[in-house]
Amino acid sequence: MNNRMQDRGGDDLLALFRNEQEKAGFISEQFIEWVAQDKDLSIGEVYGVATFYHFLSTRPSGRNIIRVCKSIPCYLKSSQLVLETIQAKLGIAPGETTPDGMFSLQVTNCIGACDQAPAMLLNYELHGNLTPAKIVQILKECS
Repeated sequence: MNNRMQDRGGDDLLALFRNEQEKAGFISEQFIEWVAQDKDLSIGEVYGVATFYHFLSTRPSGRNIIRVCKSIPCYLKSSQLVLETIQAKLGIAPGETTPDGMFSLQVTNCIGACDQAPAMLLNYELHGNLTPAKIVQILKECS
């Protein structure tokens, strides 16, 4: 975050965004505009922060967010199979949400679980050493 944003309370942006996302499920354009006006920042500056972090979403998401790790350790241990299994089971691609609003699928960089590769987060719960059978069971338990 640049000095201009820090001088104008930009340090609070992540906390504001996290709270808004927990409340509304995503960060709306209206909220970004309100924050920009409240913090005396440009909409572009605020939008840049809101879209920089993978754990923040500017689009409505499903009740359960699946984040599949695409880091090198996960890739080398078949993270593509994890992704393909989820896509086949839920019928959605990365960036999409199931029609019933139950699941959203995202591909993200390292989730800090290299020792459990391949891994994914379901909401904020880590699931590692994944196999297609484990993935199907995890999704079944969540439905």
